[in-house]
Amino acid sequence: MISVIIPAYNIEDCIERCVRSICAQTYKDIEIIIVDDGSSDSTAEIADGLAAGDPRIKVIRKENGGTSSARNMGIDNASGEYLGFIDADDYISPDMYEKLLSFIQKDRLLTAQVCRDEVDEHGNALPMVVTPPDEPSVIGCEDFLKELLLHRGDCSMCTKLTARKAFERHRFPEGELNEDFKIFTEIITDKELFGDGSASGVGSLPDICYHVCYRAGSNTRTSRDTFSRVYKDIVVNADRVSTLVDNEYPGLSEYAIRFGLVQRLDYLLHIPVKMMKRSDGFYAGVVDHMRRHRTDVRKNPYLSDEERSKMKILTTAPRTVRMVHGILMKIRGK
Repeated sequence: MISVIIPAYNIEDCIERCVRSICAQTYKDIEIIIVDDGSSDSTAEIADGLAAGDPRIKVIRKENGGTSSARNMGIDNASGEYLGFIDADDYISPDMYEKLLSFIQKDRLLTAQVCRDEVDEHGNALPMVVTPPDEPSVIGCEDFLKELLLHRGDCSMCTKLTARKAFERHRFPEGELNEDFKIFTEIITDKELFGDGSASGVGSLPDICYHVCYRAGSNTRTSRDTFSRVYKDIVVNADRVSTLVDNEYPGLSEYAIRFGLVQRLDYLLHIPVKMMKRSDGFYAGVVDHMRRHRTDVRKNPYLSDEERSKMKILTTAPRTVRMVHGILMKIRGK
């Protein structure tokens, strides 16, 4: 059995499309667990109506605690040998889980993934996050980690099917964002998980089967009008993976340094200017890290010219640079 876990919070306009895309799977031995994370709209009622029409659907209610909390509760109540996760905004192609399970069983894999496409809230196609492979392939765990450090891999748990035993050792970090990166890097670097003959790699299919739909006010998406804690969490995760690389994969050191710099650049490009104060310890730490790594900014071979230029400018006087940039954008009407 495959258990598919859907965290759902105030998603009344999308939940039915999401669930029906799972019900329509060509692989039928599926359990669908909708975890209503304290919704205040009609999400729970819609979920109950869907469950009444398909015995494979189970609805669980809990107080609001965030996506990780809802996913972990779904794991606790799952019966399947394999687990999948879907954000309630999104939907999947009918053959997604049949393809993933077949690949996993054929190659004795712990986890495998499909590709995804994305549309914005107006239905416009967005650039592909990850370039699909030319053919089905198994990527070694260290190589997959390297691809993540280069921002070329896909850490999303939603595009994947994973053996249940992985979640007996690892859970989603509650109270954090960028949670998929944390748990997936833990899974693929857990050597004990691959000790029973499972192939030490991640299966990757070229099929685009997962469909991401951004929408205003989504519980799983970041609003451009607020400074989400995700920008802090991506820095925290960069430090976590840097420690992992130092201890277990020293050959990936330059990739990890590059990753930490790019994550901090993302933070500095999004933090509101009014929050850029040395009295904020986290902000000050980000700036100090960038300044200590000026040599890496100049010499790391895995940084793009654009990343390198932005880092050099921001590291010198981040608050001033951001203020000037904001003024210029206002003048240009952007």
